[in-house]
Amino acid sequence: MTAPSYPVIRLKPKTNARAIRWGAPWVFDNELVTDRRTKSLEPGTFAVLEDDERRPLALVAVNPNSRIMGRVVDRDPEAVIDLDWFKSRIARALALRARLYETPFYRLVHAEADGLPGVVIDRFGDIAVIQPNAAWAERLIGLLCQAVAEVTGVSVVLKNASGRARGLEGLDDVSEVLMGTMPEAPVQVMMNGATYMADLVGGQKTGLFFDQRPNHAFAAGLSKDARVLDVFSHVGGFGLAALAGGAQSALCVDGSEAALKLAEAGAVASGFGARFSTRRGDAFEVLTALAEDGAKFDMVICDPPAFAPAKPALEAGLRAYERIARLAADLVEPGGFLGLCSCSHAADLEAFRGACHRGLGRAGRGSQLLFTGTAGPDHPLMPQLAESGYLKSLFWRLS
Repeated sequence: MTAPSYPVIRLKPKTNARAIRWGAPWVFDNELVTDRRTKSLEPGTFAVLEDDERRPLALVAVNPNSRIMGRVVDRDPEAVIDLDWFKSRIARALALRARLYETPFYRLVHAEADGLPGVVIDRFGDIAVIQPNAAWAERLIGLLCQAVAEVTGVSVVLKNASGRARGLEGLDDVSEVLMGTMPEAPVQVMMNGATYMADLVGGQKTGLFFDQRPNHAFAAGLSKDARVLDVFSHVGGFGLAALAGGAQSALCVDGSEAALKLAEAGAVASGFGARFSTRRGDAFEVLTALAEDGAKFDMVICDPPAFAPAKPALEAGLRAYERIARLAADLVEPGGFLGLCSCSHAADLEAFRGACHRGLGRAGRGSQLLFTGTAGPDHPLMPQLAESGYLKSLFWRLS
């Protein structure tokens, strides 16, 4: 097939073209020559990226409305982005997950790390949920849906349009059914010996967070006979895993009544209903109230939303992580365990760990850092893109 005639965009002089040659997937607007022609390109247009000496570097998807103006789609500047191209990328991603997991419940595509920039696809058995978080993927959502269905064999494909990333791309927040029929009930997902209820229609993101799976497993291993507090629990993430690990009890705290009801349903489906309870409220307020009541737990885990989703929010986010660490530490019995997590892109591991240690110091607790976890292998890290390795999960034993 003859390659299309793509428009050309060019790096500014003195811009580091080697980064692109060595695998960097993003080109920012201040790195490009942005003349009237470039600015008028339709969001999602493919273009050949050249260095300042007019040497082709890659095929990129352009969005003049985004700070990330160019996303590398293919290292071949003459690549044809058609159904076969999509199927090849999806098949490569599927081959990895099929090797990792016995059942088809996982993140199928982790954006740039799987060669589909801005695209997240989670699989729930016969259902795939696509988040097209870049303009090019939104424009070609039909081809993407067809490729997913043909490669995986799923019969239902949903589009989830929630989340901050789409807003940054200038995209709408309208979710829809791309293929098949909308599921009428939450989907049951088995992980680490527990059953989780994933609301694929009205839940957060794609309905469930697969990324914490190995960190849930670590917590479960510490949980035998423990009284566990799971804060920012969503649908019961750490709490249900702890019960599967033999915890005496688990109290899940979240601000969403809907999420807590799904957590309760998961506990019942898992056979843990008698050992499970919930409390709805603001996490900071609930932690403070529990301390005032003299409550103590053998394990406390806090897995908040991103307090520092971008660099401007970094300092405020680190202060929030420090505060969470201080409040949570007050509730841990001597010799008990504390788990703290961050999904903030802007806070790297060193910064997050430092904020947590300041909080533990302010609480007057001695600590041993036992475990540093990341997202599971269905969320692979792209070495040239730090943002693809966003999740940090730390566990301490407190004295």
